Formats: sequence, C-alpha cells, structure tokens
Amino acid sequence: MQLQDKVIAITGGGGGLGRAMARRLGRAGARLALIDRDRRLLGEAADSLAEQGLGCSTYAADIGSEEEVEALFARLGEEFGHLDGLINNAGIIRDGPLVKVEDGRILHKMSLAFWQEVIDVNLTGVFLCGREAAAMMATGGAGGCIVNISSISAQGNRGQSNYSAAKAGVIALTVTWAKELAPYGIRSAAIAPGFIGTPILDNMKQEALAKMTSLVPAGRVADADEIAEAAEFILGNDYFNGRVLEIDGGLRI
Repeated sequence: MQLQDKVIAITGGGGGLGRAMARRLGRAGARLALIDRDRRLLGEAADSLAEQGLGCSTYAADIGSEEEVEALFARLGEEFGHLDGLINNAGIIRDGPLVKVEDGRILHKMSLAFWQEVIDVNLTGVFLCGREAAAMMATGGAGGCIVNISSISAQGNRGQSNYSAAKAGVIALTVTWAKELAPYGIRSAAIAPGFIGTPILDNMKQEALAKMTSLVPAGRVADADEIAEAAEFILGNDYFNGRVLEIDGGLRI
C-alpha cells in the first residue's frame, strides 16, 4: 500500500504512541482519522500535528461501546467515503495481582471491574473497530489493512491477568482475520511492543524505571517512533499478513 492519500484511522490517537504513528503516517501522505475517548488529548494531538504542517480529523468515541463504534465508522464513511487502514492502538492498564494472601488471609483479589475495563477497551474495542473497518473495506472493494497493537505481555506477565489475556486475544484475532479477510483483499497483522518511552513513564519513579530498563538487552526503552515505523512497514508491505512483529529490544518476559 502506498500511503499517499490513503485514509488511515488510529484508535488511541490522542496518546503518545497514537501521536507518533499519526506523525509518521502523516508525513508519508496519509489522511488521518484520530479516535480517542479523551477530547482534550485529541485536541492536543491535532495541534501538535498542525505545528508540523500535518492535518487530521478527530473523533471522540468509546471503542468499548458497539453503538458508538458503529456510529463512528458510519461517520467515517460519510466524511471520507472509504477506509484503507485501521490501527487498533487504544488500550488501558489496570494492574494488580489475581490474589494476594498473607498469613492465610486474603488481602486482595483482582476486581471484576478491573478485569472488565481492560477487556472492554483492549479486546472488545479491537473486535468492534476491526469488524466495522473490515465491513467498510470489504464493501468498498479496494481491500485494506488492519494493524493491531498487542504487547509482549501477551505471553503472560505478573500482575497483568487482564492485560495479558486481552493482548493474547488480540493476537488470536489478528491471525483469524488474516485468514478470513484475505478473499476481500484485507490484510491483518500485529505489533507486540515491549517498554515504550511514552508520557506514561514520566510518572514512574526513576529507580523503578532503571530496574525496568535493565531487563532490556538493548539497554533502553523504545522510542515511540520506532513502533510507528513498524506500523508504517506493515501498512506498506502488501505481503505481510497474519504475523506479529515483536519490537521489544530483545526483552522476553
């Protein structure tokens, strides 16, 4: 896929990784639709792109809501006429142990609310947006590409029962869609990043950040643009399908 004038939608477009992907794809000539449930972040992302001479359209929506997602993609169809690519990037974290027991007493259990919040956004949101994007691409007749952002935590990570389960599910969806959607000219692939240098790390204590970084053979966290570069590669390579790019600096959880 040549990205010039292609319509690419990015969920979680207001966050650090979403903005990095928008910048890179915008510079390649893509027409951008940024989706986020936080209007403030969307505004900041649009302003940041404008400072670099890049434009975008912004859409506030809760991707865990079927009604909102269906309305969102109907609006994208009305405003753009078609969709060439979707990056399912939106995600949240609600970490905690499954259970914590001390001296035979239960001190903590992961709440159903924590489980459901993460599943709703990180897995159901991917399903809903992927379904609506695939419908637009299939009926449009020109095919397209869906890029799902998973994580190396899909292999299982302490304190992340909800997040790991969702990200493993994202990989399963990716492979399934590659098989199902190929007859329509639609590819599906995923990226599994390790630690990324996004603003979320700014609130981390330096000792904890240093300990985390020490686990990475590359000796540092990824720059968000390095993940964005992987997204650009997947969108541009028409033979890359049904596979996961692990961009983790050699880290294995």
